[in-house]
Amino acid sequence: MATSAVVDDYLKSIYHHTEWQDERITPSQLATELGLAPSSVTEMVQKLATQGLVSHRRYGPISLTIEGQQRAAAIVRRHRLIETWLVREYGYTWDEVHDEAEVLEHALSDRLLARIDERLGHPRFDPHGDAIPAADGSTERVPFVRLRDAAPGHAGRILRVDDRDPDLLRDLDQLGVDVGREVRVVDGATLRLDEHSVTLPPGTADAVWLTA
Repeated sequence: MATSAVVDDYLKSIYHHTEWQDERITPSQLATELGLAPSSVTEMVQKLATQGLVSHRRYGPISLTIEGQQRAAAIVRRHRLIETWLVREYGYTWDEVHDEAEVLEHALSDRLLARIDERLGHPRFDPHGDAIPAADGSTERVPFVRLRDAAPGHAGRILRVDDRDPDLLRDLDQLGVDVGREVRVVDGATLRLDEHSVTLPPGTADAVWLTA
């Protein structure tokens, strides 16, 4: 189980890197993402390549093979369904679910996961706006712009908020900045919500995606 969980964590990180941008992840970026020594990551990537899960040339970026993509999508589906389940059924807030899902994604049976999916009405997105892959691995992706790149005056709906910083999620929740909210960009540090403007916490411009 430990070995399987480690492989899943690598594949999930590689998968996640290209969901909201097109540049493939490098070994050094993957090491930073996982909090591991570059030498350890290099060794593991070589093992994943031998297993046919990733494609990688020395010093080059890493990409998932078809088999790796399917396995990554399956574990991402588990993680995001569990996050959605915890929020809807157990009253968790969106800043609390990531770590819980990290544990549960390796523990739930396929049968229970299917029951959860059915009970939730087959949701397409998790509480942070990330797409939940379908059982066949397919996902939806609509045109988007990162807040830091949005021009002043841009109007759109919040598609996604990065879930890596629980403190930022809590701050944004208090301001009413959440997935699905219609907003207008004043600048990288200010959004217009309905009839009032809110000053955003540091780091928000890098953590929020809007409809293009």
